[in-house]
Amino acid sequence: MKYLVFGLGNIGSEYSETRHNIGFKILDELAGSSGIFFEPDKLASKAVVKFKGRQIILLKPSTYMNLSGKAVNYWMQKEKVPIDRVLVLTDDIALPFGKLRLRGKGSDGGHNGLKNINQMLGHNKYARLRFGVGNDFNPGSQANYVLGEWNSEEKSLLPERLEMCTKLVQSFVSIGLGQTMSQFNNK
Repeated sequence: MKYLVFGLGNIGSEYSETRHNIGFKILDELAGSSGIFFEPDKLASKAVVKFKGRQIILLKPSTYMNLSGKAVNYWMQKEKVPIDRVLVLTDDIALPFGKLRLRGKGSDGGHNGLKNINQMLGHNKYARLRFGVGNDFNPGSQANYVLGEWNSEEKSLLPERLEMCTKLVQSFVSIGLGQTMSQFNNK
């Protein structure tokens, strides 16, 4: 069985350690724990891992955040993967740092990457893991905050949270959305 896991973020070294790139960071953790590397491909960098007989295609869209839907749509069609085997990983300022929330559908919550995916797919009924990055910014400074780097406290806590995300993705592909939500939400 084949799964697609999209980590949302922006390409380029200037974005690699920013809050907005948590999707890329989770995929790096997944790939690194399996000893594999990402290779450039059409509209994304791609790596493939195996877990319990399942093929997990990890994709970092190279379209920049605001056009993530283009890559999601392309890869779903190319790999012929149904929507119930797609997972999108993204940051969320409405959640405290490190809080995880997995849902099977939902609004974009003002997130431009999710907004574009919803537009390209024509619906919002796909699984998404929202990783809380907090909202410690002044009004009007949201862009600077999400494009800002992790503070020292967040950096120290990040490895444990990334490990939890890896387990969540593995759970999603092995036991499904419902049970994974019960097991991991609000952890």
